[in-house]
Amino acid sequence: MFDQPHELEQLANARMPFGKFEGKLLIHLPEYYLVWYRTKGFPAGKLGRQLELMLEIKINGLEELIYPLIRK
Repeated sequence: MFDQPHELEQLANARMPFGKFEGKLLIHLPEYYLVWYRTKGFPAGKLGRQLELMLEIKINGLEELIYPLIRK
């Protein structure tokens, strides 16, 4: 799933680069927004993979694994 050990930390600190939630950490995006992207189609590339993974994390209630990795 992760090619490098630091990828989960990168996911925890990734921010939405555009749109309604520009600047928000991906972990703070509402689940309905991520579901909407799944329906519409995730963006290509790294952001799309991160959004898709964040949706899986939220659906499975694993957010608590991400919170400690957020840089202050």
